[in-house]
Amino acid sequence: MKTSPLNSMERVLTSLSHREPDRVPLFLLLTMHGARETGLSIKEYFSKPEYVAEGQKKLQKKYGNDCYYPFFYAPIEAEAFGGEVIFTDDGPPNTGTPVIKNIAEIDSLRPPDLQQAKVLHRVLKCIEMLKDNAKGAIPIIGVVMSPFSLPVMQLGFEKYLDILINDELRFKHLMEVNKKFCTEWANAQLHAGATAICYFDPVSSPVIIPKELYVEKGLQIAISTIAGIDGPVATHFASGACLPIADYILKTGTTAVGISAEEDITQLKRTFQNKVSIIGNMNGVEMRRWSLDITNNVVKEIIQKAAAGGGFILSDNHGEIPFQVPESVLLAISETVREFGRYPINNT
Repeated sequence: MKTSPLNSMERVLTSLSHREPDRVPLFLLLTMHGARETGLSIKEYFSKPEYVAEGQKKLQKKYGNDCYYPFFYAPIEAEAFGGEVIFTDDGPPNTGTPVIKNIAEIDSLRPPDLQQAKVLHRVLKCIEMLKDNAKGAIPIIGVVMSPFSLPVMQLGFEKYLDILINDELRFKHLMEVNKKFCTEWANAQLHAGATAICYFDPVSSPVIIPKELYVEKGLQIAISTIAGIDGPVATHFASGACLPIADYILKTGTTAVGISAEEDITQLKRTFQNKVSIIGNMNGVEMRRWSLDITNNVVKEIIQKAAAGGGFILSDNHGEIPFQVPESVLLAISETVREFGRYPINNT
């Protein structure tokens, strides 16, 4: 390892190789905060790729972030299928009326044509712009919703649960459509310049469905979908627990796992060590109320428990930091990582 500080790409790749870089990599997964940096409303900010690219550049420079995160908003994929998106002034855009209003409509569902999906073109253009700016020194994290979790936005959780349990034919068709879309969408982002793909799969967490149902259905979806993505994948359960299904996650081909703040990070590190890396696990909701002292103590504790040996990236536990988290807390996280996250880690 060279003695001069690593750039963000080198730092992240070293840690993902289960080796110790110069310091702990930091992924502040900020989306809406870019609107504040550019002086725009959240709706206007996400209307043009130039705005999001500029916001990400400003955020990376301000907080010393080790990645660009050109994730617009979760329901953008449902929007590509024809669904409605509702914007608010101080929170993430949400799914409006589901695109699938009647379960029978699943029978004729087809994946959107990426060439025609203008909302997705904005993301791809943003990634291209960030790639030009990063010049290989900063990882760019693309995002997809897993085929197994996307139906919550496509038709609502209650209807999805019904077909998941009771309607095998429609479930199979829905998964075929979503897997085709997911792999094409992931690979389009990689082609545009994304370094890796964050594969959000909250429905697979045992806090959402029984472990047995995941093993029976969700696991096979994850294995086959991730195999079709032409780049590294990090599976994220969006605050959901993953320890009860850890042995199965290892079979999916994922490179890293986004972990919950509700689980024991020491046990998670021990379970995944030298197999997949862990990303987390600051509590984004609690982060809104952290004092500077609390911020310092939380970050130090997580680093002391999980950073040794590499295979760890400090981040929030949900995959998107709330808009209400103040700048002072974000700056304190960054400063604490730079002071206490240098290797070798001081565990005293």
